[in-house]
Amino acid sequence: MTSTRRGLSALALTALCVLTGLTMLLGYAHKARCTGPTFDESGSSGPELWKRSYGVACYSDLQQLWGSRDLDELVVPYVNGGITEGGQLYGGVVEYPVLIGVLIWLGSLFVSTDAGFLAASALLLAPFGLLTAWWLGRLSRWRALIWALAPPLVLYSFHNWDLAAVACSVAAVYVVHGAGSGAPRRAATFAAILLGLGAAVKFYPGVFAVPLALYVLTGGPRGNFPPSRVRRFDVRGALRVLAVAAGTFVLVNLPFAVAGFQGWLASFRFQLQRSVDVSTNSVWYWGLRPLVEEDGFESLVGVLSPTLILLSFVLACSFGARRWAATGTFPWIAVSAAMLCGFLLFHKVHSPQFVLWLLPFLVLLRVPAGWVVAYLLADAAMGIGFFRWMYLINAEEPYSIYQSLAAQAVVLGVWGRAALLVGLFVAFLRAPETPREPAAVGASGAPAVNA
Repeated sequence: MTSTRRGLSALALTALCVLTGLTMLLGYAHKARCTGPTFDESGSSGPELWKRSYGVACYSDLQQLWGSRDLDELVVPYVNGGITEGGQLYGGVVEYPVLIGVLIWLGSLFVSTDAGFLAASALLLAPFGLLTAWWLGRLSRWRALIWALAPPLVLYSFHNWDLAAVACSVAAVYVVHGAGSGAPRRAATFAAILLGLGAAVKFYPGVFAVPLALYVLTGGPRGNFPPSRVRRFDVRGALRVLAVAAGTFVLVNLPFAVAGFQGWLASFRFQLQRSVDVSTNSVWYWGLRPLVEEDGFESLVGVLSPTLILLSFVLACSFGARRWAATGTFPWIAVSAAMLCGFLLFHKVHSPQFVLWLLPFLVLLRVPAGWVVAYLLADAAMGIGFFRWMYLINAEEPYSIYQSLAAQAVVLGVWGRAALLVGLFVAFLRAPETPREPAAVGASGAPAVNA
């Protein structure tokens, strides 16, 4: 038995999911504006698709990959193909982790156009968005409306395949805090499997295995304060969390690596070799590029970006340790959220749909509403402004920052997000978590006695 706060009733959860479904339906309708009205021999929409994709910001990677990755040929992902010296993928390779490759293949099985692929992919992804809403409602009650009604759910639900990764990370939190498990080690092991699966969709959920392991190491919910106040560390349980998360990721990747090693490896090489350009929307492009010679820019970012990301991870875990020392519970959700802020801030790519990664933490952690509104406004300015800016550039219309509101919106959005991520890093680490902690238990699963 746990002390987890009772979530919404089944009727309220159903209403929450209906609202989420309607929001995602708007998202699909928005993206579908980019399909048709005619299709070429490969099933790609026309004519002059770029005018709609950029002009009304209905671009999606789902539709774009149909034409650029030969999805109409139903090639099994990663088995054939590779990457050229110039960084171009060919054959059945896509630039994403393997479970996205599976979703892409499933979505392309029974369709012949990019419009059909968008619809099929939306049907595959929608359950992940609905499950996320259900779990957030169970964990955080009506704060889950932040997810259900958020503008990014309209803009990005079907922009890429991120909903699957988001569902894995939220499911991991639900298993530990909302599923009624009384033993943190058992619950954390199951959560580690989910995080490993999430890493095979988009890599970021795998990072959360580290704070989850620290949560188990320190005894879970106030499990480290027996009457003698001698702190006991569950080293075996923590190592088990890390091993299970890593092992799950390896097991999912192994069949693809065996079936087509070069194709499987190409997706990793593509991400490592990706250049920092105007499409990456990162602080590196807007902040460092003007200050560094072009020849040394990429190599410098290749060092600074991972170094600062790792430092932000260490800082987040250090703050988590201080909070554990004061409260007896390592705040693994808060630390995970702060680590995500560090990743989004310093990674060389900050794609528009990455806001979906952050949204659940704005629900799970009780940060002030002002933070939520400000971040969503900055993200909308960047996301919509970017596609409008691309339209001006391709249409050869005035597009400089002095001539275009779109360019100004992009700059405001990029730097606004960056400043807010710094603030949220601190706010997350200080915020109370809306899922109440399960009852304290020992490593064996028996209830622990608290002082």
